[in-house]
Amino acid sequence: MTELLTRRKILTLAAVSTAALAMAAGDQAWSQEAAKPAAPQPAGKVDEAKLMAAGSLKDMILGKPEAPVTIVEYASMTCPHCAHFATTTLPVIKEKYIDTGKAKLILREFPFDPRAAAAFMLARCAPEERYYPLVEVLFKQQEQWAGAANAEEPLLQISKLAGFTQESFKACLTNQKLLDDVNAVRERGASEFGVNATPTFFINGTKYSGALSVDEMSAVIDGLL
Repeated sequence: MTELLTRRKILTLAAVSTAALAMAAGDQAWSQEAAKPAAPQPAGKVDEAKLMAAGSLKDMILGKPEAPVTIVEYASMTCPHCAHFATTTLPVIKEKYIDTGKAKLILREFPFDPRAAAAFMLARCAPEERYYPLVEVLFKQQEQWAGAANAEEPLLQISKLAGFTQESFKACLTNQKLLDDVNAVRERGASEFGVNATPTFFINGTKYSGALSVDEMSAVIDGLL
């Protein structure tokens, strides 16, 4: 009798322990699911074919052209929020998604002032392989040139890192055709896609306004993969 009771107790304890473990595992899974950041609320959607149609300037692609997720960013080079995204969020997104072939980034010009336009022009005048490295430096050193009394000297020094001479620097910034093309990219973004602030992102055609965090952008991208 004692042996039977002992077995029953053991079986009962085992059943209780199994149920407790199952509940704990369920709670942990629920907790992990709840902890996952939600994707930000989209601000609409545009015709993706129209968005990707050729404009006045060639799209500069960061990543593999065949990547399944396309991030189009409209930015201003003097926008602090754009600089924050470029220096804090983009490096992580690049490592997680762009370098692994899951996503690609296309930066498009939306200058809010002449200095932003000048910075974009310099990036466009650089060799294509130096476009994004120069953009990265311009964003990192934004305070040094965007807020300077005279932006020409700090912009010249930054441009020299990309191989510019004083002559090529001046030639670039006096290129009226290039300035017109930069402005055309902005006008198209505003009129056709409703861009009115920077940064504005279109991720596979869905619009998001504001500088998305790593978690927010990751949630959007993961939902498309």
